[in-house]
Amino acid sequence: MITLAFIRHGATKGNLEKRYIGRTDESLCDVGIQQALRLRNYNFPSKHIFVSPMKRTLETAKLIFPERKYITEEDIRETDFGIFEGKSAAELSENKEYRRWVDSMCLSPIPDGESVTDFKKRCITAFEKIIQALPENSEASFVVHGGVIMAVLEAFAENKSNFYDYHINNGEFLLCRFENGKIKF
Repeated sequence: MITLAFIRHGATKGNLEKRYIGRTDESLCDVGIQQALRLRNYNFPSKHIFVSPMKRTLETAKLIFPERKYITEEDIRETDFGIFEGKSAAELSENKEYRRWVDSMCLSPIPDGESVTDFKKRCITAFEKIIQALPENSEASFVVHGGVIMAVLEAFAENKSNFYDYHINNGEFLLCRFENGKIKF
């Protein structure tokens, strides 16, 4: 069994404005810094800490685990939203490609971006690689993005649910365990 924490990074300006922020490498805003500082009050599993290489996750990890070393993992970064990157749903509402993507339940490929299938595969493969390298009866925290958490939980949660059902807000976390190939809450 491996004890896990999935921690979503604190908010950025783009998050607060409800923009698609994937490959955009934004820093935490004041709200996000406060969210991360509040997370210091929790006793997260910290023997192994894995962090996306984006500024917002690195800054969150430094605020939560100021004295700890962590490993950055390229493949647990957020999806590339292509031509939707940095824009809000309101700004994209008249865009035909955006409407087609939304009408597909966001499952069709994102123009000039990453397909949801490729994104999920990347996240799941990275998570499996990390988990397989950890010793039994270990513990790990992941400081990552909302989409990464949703992809991993959709693939491994013992009680299966929809990708979007696993959404958590900025500065929130989930504690769980990985046991017999499944994530249990």
